[in-house]
Amino acid sequence: MMAEANINYLDPKNYVNRELSWLEFNYRILSEARDKSLPLFERLKFLSITASNLDEFFMVRVASLKDMVHAKYTKPDIAGMKPEEQLEKISEKTHELVGLQYSTYSRSLVPALRQQGLTILPDYEAMTKEQADYADRYFHENVYPVLTPMAFDSSRPFPLVRNKTLNIAALLKKKGQKEEELEFAMVQVPSMLPRFVELPVTAGEDGREMRNVILLEQIIERNMQSLFLNYDILDAHPFRIMRNADLTIDEEDAVDLLEEIQKQLKKRQWGEVIRLEVEEKADKRLLKILKKELQVSSNDIFQIAGPLDLTFLMKLYGGLGGFDNLKAETHVPQPVPAFMNEDDIFTNIRKGDILLHHPYQTFDPVVEFVRRAAKDPDVLAIKQTLYRVSGNSPIIAALAAAADNGKQVSVLVELKARFDEENNIIWAKMLEKAGCHVIYGLVGLKTHSKITLVVRREEDGIRRYVHLGTGNYNDSTAKLYTDCGIMTCNPLIGEDATAVFNMLSGYSEPLSWNKLAVAPLWLRNKFMRLIRRETENARAGKRAGIIAKMNSLCDKEIIAALYEASCAGVKIDLIIRGICCLKAGIPGLSENISVRSIVGNFLEHSRIFYFENEGRSQIFMGSADWMPRNLDKRVEIVFPVEDERLKEAVYHILEVELEDNVKAHILQPDGSYEKQDKRGKILVNSQEQFCQEAIHMAKAARKQEDPVNTRVFVPVESHNG
Repeated sequence: MMAEANINYLDPKNYVNRELSWLEFNYRILSEARDKSLPLFERLKFLSITASNLDEFFMVRVASLKDMVHAKYTKPDIAGMKPEEQLEKISEKTHELVGLQYSTYSRSLVPALRQQGLTILPDYEAMTKEQADYADRYFHENVYPVLTPMAFDSSRPFPLVRNKTLNIAALLKKKGQKEEELEFAMVQVPSMLPRFVELPVTAGEDGREMRNVILLEQIIERNMQSLFLNYDILDAHPFRIMRNADLTIDEEDAVDLLEEIQKQLKKRQWGEVIRLEVEEKADKRLLKILKKELQVSSNDIFQIAGPLDLTFLMKLYGGLGGFDNLKAETHVPQPVPAFMNEDDIFTNIRKGDILLHHPYQTFDPVVEFVRRAAKDPDVLAIKQTLYRVSGNSPIIAALAAAADNGKQVSVLVELKARFDEENNIIWAKMLEKAGCHVIYGLVGLKTHSKITLVVRREEDGIRRYVHLGTGNYNDSTAKLYTDCGIMTCNPLIGEDATAVFNMLSGYSEPLSWNKLAVAPLWLRNKFMRLIRRETENARAGKRAGIIAKMNSLCDKEIIAALYEASCAGVKIDLIIRGICCLKAGIPGLSENISVRSIVGNFLEHSRIFYFENEGRSQIFMGSADWMPRNLDKRVEIVFPVEDERLKEAVYHILEVELEDNVKAHILQPDGSYEKQDKRGKILVNSQEQFCQEAIHMAKAARKQEDPVNTRVFVPVESHNG
């Protein structure tokens, strides 16, 4: 045990700024794009993800800081930084990040693609005559009819530029006039057309067939003259803007929350410009006009050495056939052994609690749970919370069918789920039309919990079946995000589930809970008690330890408690995908704390919390990260894993992730993240291992060797995941 006297755990110097920590996370994703041991198309995908992440970061986090500066808000953050200081540091780091993105694209990925028979042509100069003719024809037949050129002069105001759209700005001179009399015009690159166009094949230097693509903006730029017949085009370059997309909704005064959110969504397209991307070669006069008219500061201008909006690489990954050898093998989610029999879903749940581990195991049982309940004549009611659902959700269809079948259906649709607001409004209206009772979230809180309750009449009375999860009821993302869930008919959890829905639909707050811990009123205290218990156990010389897996850690009170626990001698292993405001391995503060971030083919999304408790370990899972918003401003649910076999399986998940030496990035005392030295070690890629284990379990269940839902340890030595 270390000396604990006179340590100020709350000192800002002991914390990392949240936004800078997020940027470190995007660097980790970028490091996967730079990893030459990965299949080439997987590297394209990772680079695309860094670009889409950065877009959202600016639209929400940077926008929020700018709002604070405008409001003259000067309160320092967790690390003692004021909003203005944060913006300066963010600008510096994001310019570095963007530079690294584009050097990765131009110097590493484009040449590697060329070696594999695919050329991304930078412009028309790189084309053969046949290709140029093909591109010109494509323009006149498919693109020209869609375009709307927009001029800017004394009689026409500066065009409204929509958020995230790709546009081409041009400097024009009327034929026969002097060059001093320049005019500005622009055209939006149509988002409904493919971003890249495949051109006729050519022969490579070694005689191999070479496939070629060119970006749509290059084709438009080359043919701009067709849009401005009486002008000479002196300069034309793509540009793109990010606007403030952080919705400000006055829920207290909103008569109809649905209408208020619909109004605010329209404003998102015209919010303050917080970032301007423009091609590096753009004329200074063109840049000056854009800067002035869009009212953007120099710090927020990014001059790009390459194609704007690298998210097109994801479309290239999915839309260009014939390169399967350059992609990772796709994992097919496996059946859950507990359901691999002739019994119906309710019978199987009555046999004992069932653990689900997605996407290694299929999400189908969750869909089937709602679908079966909708048809079952003995089911009286279905209640569910929905945060993000897929575009063509089978769960929504099942809920609508249930209402049609006369069931009591109550659904909380969270209208404030960022960037899913529009989608959720559509679903909410559809469910209402089908006869469901729809709740539009709670005033001042987001409902982020993942819970489904089915009330069924059986021979021995009413029985409640519950699904609790760490991830959304989204059958699409369930193939990409790692999440856990439990299906149970434990009466105490059923009682709690009823209390949750009564709290959401009415005003009743239960005095106590049997098993569940619910934010915003009870969860913070629960976690603080659990951490402090481990601290006291360590001080008393008893067994103590904490393993916690989550997306983000930035709650000051929780971090201070972890620092205190570390100083008391508690060994703490944290598995944190994204933001981490805690400093690890600092002598006298956090030398007993290790932090790792796993970045792989699947997005790590599950939240699991393990407490040693003198050898009588407790494990919890749920929807909440250790962030102020999750603990204080959202409805979240954390639930215990009590079945001993399931506890062993969940602990195994943590165990394997702590052994991962392929995809894990380890937080260093200086705040950087590094991968481990793998020389001489058996390689453990946790995601790949879980894929193999799921396959092994399903095979064993088919042979009836292991018909229950348990894990089988299968060592994996593959470097590709």
